[in-house]
Amino acid sequence: MLKCSLCINDERTAKIKIVDGRSLCKECLNYLAHKPDKEKIKAELEELMRKVDKAIVAFSGGKDSTAALYLAKEKYNVDVEAVMIDHGFMAREAIENAKRIAKHLDVPLTILHYDYSDIFREALLKGKSPCKRCSSRTMEKLRKYALKKGVKYIITGHELPFGHHPYRLMSGGIVQIRLLSLMSEEERFEILRELPFKLPELAGYTTNCLILGPALKRYYEKHGYSFETRRIAALVRHGLLSKEKALKKVAKPKIPEKIEEEVYERLGILQGEGLF
Repeated sequence: MLKCSLCINDERTAKIKIVDGRSLCKECLNYLAHKPDKEKIKAELEELMRKVDKAIVAFSGGKDSTAALYLAKEKYNVDVEAVMIDHGFMAREAIENAKRIAKHLDVPLTILHYDYSDIFREALLKGKSPCKRCSSRTMEKLRKYALKKGVKYIITGHELPFGHHPYRLMSGGIVQIRLLSLMSEEERFEILRELPFKLPELAGYTTNCLILGPALKRYYEKHGYSFETRRIAALVRHGLLSKEKALKKVAKPKIPEKIEEEVYERLGILQGEGLF
């Protein structure tokens, strides 16, 4: 099986070509052909943040959004409101982290409760990733909340920029800012060490969601690899995560039995139902 020599993609997750004797995936070829100017992206982010006086922080209680909330409040002195979209399957530890961090930083916390069971049930039954639909729905709810509150900016904890920019324009004049653009995992953990953040034991590349572990396991059973591979490969490509750590993150997850049982019971699914 051909594997990309730059990231962790292989023939299962991306088209691989041999270029000048080197195996490279389609994403890495595009990256090398149009390599982003990282210093320019960072400078653009700094310039943008000087204009931001008030913002909503999309706050999941996970490690990345916690780092983003800290930076917005402490580094950039933004008047922030932390808003958690609880889709019904947020880990208890994430909610506790959110409350503890918001109190520590003296930031108002709003938790909006919704039910994303339709997304999660379909993902588990069909062996699909729930993440894209979940993220899209969450950002739309945050956009509407920002409009209602008269706030122009939504800050998120994503580490990958939008192509060559750390922001994107949303409908209604809302601007999403990826505040952690091009920040390495170690830099994020340096911030967390200064905060009362407790790292939960959850399956998969998550510090806030109960669904991800079971969904990864189902997908792995059906396809033989993780649906997070291409996203984590992008972190490697941008130099934000080592190959060694990335490969560990996309390994088949070990899920605490208690979490798996809770997820399946709440979604009304029998384990083993749907896939084969």
